Amino acid sequence: MAIIHSESSSDNKFWGLFTQQLNQTSNSVSSVARSLLPTRRRLRLDPSTKLYFPYEPGKQVRSAIRIKNTSKSHVAFKFQTTAPKSCFMRPPGGILAPGETIIATVFKFVELPENNETQKDQKSNVKFKIMSLKVKGELDYVPELFDEQRDQVAVEQILRVVFLDADRPSSALEKLKRQLAEAESALEARKKPPEDTGPRIVGEALVIDEWKERRERYLARQQVEAVDSL
Repeated sequence: MAIIHSESSSDNKFWGLFTQQLNQTSNSVSSVARSLLPTRRRLRLDPSTKLYFPYEPGKQVRSAIRIKNTSKSHVAFKFQTTAPKSCFMRPPGGILAPGETIIATVFKFVELPENNETQKDQKSNVKFKIMSLKVKGELDYVPELFDEQRDQVAVEQILRVVFLDADRPSSALEKLKRQLAEAESALEARKKPPEDTGPRIVGEALVIDEWKERRERYLARQQVEAVDSL
């Protein structure tokens, strides 16, 4: 009986170690599987994978991309490019409320072609990356947000550059023109100072107008008196 008890104890130890190792392996596999899962998108991009630019060698050209926050929380976004000396974005980053949309403008200098290269031969290696970060409520955007919460940053998309023939009509070129016009309109609207209809401003305007009328009447009388004295 003692021998049987010893064998049973050994079996229990073996199965205990086996179960522990199996659990550790399972947890490790689960963590690896989670890391391989695609990140849930917080932003919807239009265009989704490319940035279209009119091909105009030797000039600075523009592209546009619509960015919409499709999540239920505020989201910060940030642009990065592999060519910061020849490209820049307006705005380079920002914070979008749930459901909010913005059209960003991207500027790029198009290099002159080498030798007898044509537009079809021009392939840009420049890439743009859009990153997102979930934030709590309305904050003032600062790029340091992405450094402070690096582990929470998601890469939304890496966009490659596509050149369009500026002299040949196409649906992509027409769409680009519409988006650029919308971006310009939104920029002009943001530049306008907010309308203030408060009583203080109205009062100041009335005082200025009355002062102008009095001065004009005074100058008119002076002219009449000068004529009469002749």
